[in-house]
Amino acid sequence: MMMTNVRDISSGARGPLWPRSLAAVLCLGFAITWSSGTAGAIEIFGLKLFEGDETEIVDVVDPLFYTVSIEVEGADPNGTLRAELEAASQLVRDNDRPVSGSIGLLQRANGDFEQLIAVLYENARYAGEVRILLDGRPLADLPPDADLNRSGPVPVRILVDPGREFRFGDIAIRDADGNAYVAGQQGLTTGQPARSTVILDAEKALIRELEQNGHPFAEVSARDVVADHDSGVLDVSLLLDAGPIAPFGDTAVEGAESVNSEFIARMAGVRQGEQYNPKALAAAEKRLRALEVFSSVTVRGADRLSTEGTVPVQVTVAERKHRFLGAGATYSSTDGGGLEAYWGHRNLFGRAEKLRIEGSVSSLGATSEAEDMTWRGAVLFEKPGVLGPASKFTSKFEVEQENPDAYRRFSIEGAVGITYELTDTQTVSAGIDVEYARLTDSFNVDLETITVALPLEYVRDTRDNKLNPTTGTRLALLVEPAHEINAGATFIKLRAEASAYRALDAQKRFVVAGRVAAGSIYGADLASIPANRRFYAGGGGSVRGYGYQDIGPVDATGTPTGGRSVIETSVELRIGITETIGIVPFIDAGLVSANEDFSDTVFEAGAGVGLRYRTPFGPLRLDLAVPLNKGPRDPDYGIYAGIGQAF
Repeated sequence: MMMTNVRDISSGARGPLWPRSLAAVLCLGFAITWSSGTAGAIEIFGLKLFEGDETEIVDVVDPLFYTVSIEVEGADPNGTLRAELEAASQLVRDNDRPVSGSIGLLQRANGDFEQLIAVLYENARYAGEVRILLDGRPLADLPPDADLNRSGPVPVRILVDPGREFRFGDIAIRDADGNAYVAGQQGLTTGQPARSTVILDAEKALIRELEQNGHPFAEVSARDVVADHDSGVLDVSLLLDAGPIAPFGDTAVEGAESVNSEFIARMAGVRQGEQYNPKALAAAEKRLRALEVFSSVTVRGADRLSTEGTVPVQVTVAERKHRFLGAGATYSSTDGGGLEAYWGHRNLFGRAEKLRIEGSVSSLGATSEAEDMTWRGAVLFEKPGVLGPASKFTSKFEVEQENPDAYRRFSIEGAVGITYELTDTQTVSAGIDVEYARLTDSFNVDLETITVALPLEYVRDTRDNKLNPTTGTRLALLVEPAHEINAGATFIKLRAEASAYRALDAQKRFVVAGRVAAGSIYGADLASIPANRRFYAGGGGSVRGYGYQDIGPVDATGTPTGGRSVIETSVELRIGITETIGIVPFIDAGLVSANEDFSDTVFEAGAGVGLRYRTPFGPLRLDLAVPLNKGPRDPDYGIYAGIGQAF
């Protein structure tokens, strides 16, 4: 930032597992990759195991150690300014690492000086002074070839006199045509602390506003910042050059190998002839990243107009490996062991089509009867862009056998659907689902059903992170008409779920999260609704402290029957203890009713505390909960493990 009438500071200052009763549960989920660079190393959840003890050490030529201290004059409430100065200082951050001789220390000190001055400007201190002493000698007086070698570490002192805090005075923002802008709308308010970051943020906001109005080459053509040291006032004058209004031109693609370039340009969705808007470029980049076939994506407008007066669009991509393979395992002392594996292709026919084949089996060791085991095999296929860039076709063919407490099921299911993005936060989806099932539950034995369902869903998601949100909300509404052909039962399932997240501090170390869900099934009695399509509650994704499906009505033998209506709610306080470890106290509650109107039942509640370990792909979750109104069938406690937050 250039300034006039500002003191030259530099010239004088250089220088889902749940145990019943007291049974313990062990859950291990793993993803393994082999690294060619480290023989014999296995990486699990980002942690390298069985590595050698050798640590790569970077040798420093002519190592020179030093000690460093920062001394700040004047008042510094809460030590805020000192903390910012220390964070900006490489001398402080790397104090335990030697530099390469005297030249290395001089270079590090000179770099620090500029950073420390920037911190003062960011705190509206334009009359401050920074002095750096190396072995008692001012940095400004040391020649480039100064010899600082000595028997012990070189003492480094950083002396900071912040000076007075400046306030904004006269603010003037105009464009080349003489039009004036309201400065207060950009945070430039007379009388407020004149932080340099406020000025820079205001400039960015002004440029962004002009760009969103179709000016691709808007810029601040002149900036005049005058500091009056006698009054402590900073006057700011900005001159804007909007440049021409222009539409988008052709989209060019660079870096594509096996993914079709025309498909990439079409999926970017930047329409030729539409008025320039940076939001369209950001949306294109997000859409291309969501295809999951690229390791990097950039979408930019050209830095000059074409001969047709348009802004050409440049898409640059780098493709990732298209085939992938994975495996996992679980173990429970109550449910036995489990294995899963999957193989997939992200670019099957050259247009980002996804194919995934997966299978799993559980209850290994817990039962020797084939009909009691739980297993699943599925083929999933997705094709993006079938109805324009915002659309996606999905399909599934699945064969599954499961044996939870409420029912036993063998099923063959096929489904197809379309998902469409209304906006970057809103999606709708519709499809058709056909399922053949053989069911045994409280009402039927080996009942064969053929159910046709037409699910329609709306989702609005503003969360900042899908696996570990700290702000935002998510709302999901499901309407699913269904008809069971053999018994002739027609019913409709309605379900709504909403969750909200709010950080209580700027560092987002404390986050309050809440969730509420409710649903009802209308049109058929409980026994006529296939058991796997009824509502259940309890377990790690529902009401913790209770067993899976254990909340709600039961038959004479104590077996859960499921219900026609459900309500669930959860509240958590997510507390970050360190950068990677957190604890989460929580309370869950829920009910399941055999009736469609939530009647003839009571809420069951559970409470507990969880441990979180942050990884690059989301937090690892381990929750311990107890039922607050424990019944004779309920466990004494529940332990639940998974990846990602509970909701």
